[in-house]
Amino acid sequence: MKILVIEDSRSSLKLLCDHIRKMYFQPIPAETGHQGVDLFLKERPDLVLLDVVMPDIDGFEVARQIRQIETPGEWTPIIFLSSLNKDQDIERGIAAGGDDYLLKPVSEVVLGAKIRAMQRILQMRQSLVVLTRKLDNANQELKRLTSLDGLTGIANRRHFDAVLLREWRRAMRIGEELSIIMADIDFFKLYNDTYGHQNGDECLRQIAQALSHTTDRGGDLLARYGGEEFIAVLPGTSLSGASFVAEQMRKTVSDLRIPHPGAPFGHITTSFGVASAVAMPETDPQDLVGAADLALYKAKHLGRNQVCQTLSFDPQEN
Repeated sequence: MKILVIEDSRSSLKLLCDHIRKMYFQPIPAETGHQGVDLFLKERPDLVLLDVVMPDIDGFEVARQIRQIETPGEWTPIIFLSSLNKDQDIERGIAAGGDDYLLKPVSEVVLGAKIRAMQRILQMRQSLVVLTRKLDNANQELKRLTSLDGLTGIANRRHFDAVLLREWRRAMRIGEELSIIMADIDFFKLYNDTYGHQNGDECLRQIAQALSHTTDRGGDLLARYGGEEFIAVLPGTSLSGASFVAEQMRKTVSDLRIPHPGAPFGHITTSFGVASAVAMPETDPQDLVGAADLALYKAKHLGRNQVCQTLSFDPQEN
């Protein structure tokens, strides 16, 4: 434990440092306030013993400067040493950032007791800091896990809904276009019936990873919408831009060549519906999802393995 001792009297400074060495702690001596502040910056001690009356700046100012140096969450105990014993002096010391107050001449026994008490507080505080960090990390991990689909590892529908609402409100503020892509695996029930649910799950995982590689632009989000359906939100993207992304998605899945003899193309394919809108106060983001769903229905009705889009978006029509 390092203890910074700021005391202008050399005899008192030597005596205090000797007491600290007897306790098997490391003293860091300073004879002026400015020197004490400099040593605090350089050494980052665990505790500060601080004389109030000094020739350059007084201990109250030193304490204030130390508190300004500390970053948020840092705390170094400061014990004032002074012959001033008025209530106002003690109050002023605490207001300046001090934590305790010892009257001179300082008793070796009392000094030792105060230092050990501060040491225990530091240890308990450190334990709390470590525990708080662990809890923060655990909460962050929990938040991450609750936003992911357990099977595919991409975002789940709940997280998608939250992101869509956030992006919709942001788009409304700046008058920006927002696009939705909905995807459905063609003849997936037949695939499950033929190969079993275990192979079906692996198929979903492969497709999710393939689709995520085409939506890696910052701000875009791909999610599993349910069953064999996937959905993506593309902020700041036009209908033509989103359709281009959807076509890239379709081709990426087709290129996997996952065998599906029962399907017309002999392998797994996907159908896509795309919708786009400029967010307005009288509209709702779920209307946009509904428009993309209608476009997806059209793609499946026209033979699957293709991308269809809504030519216009009118919330009154959905």
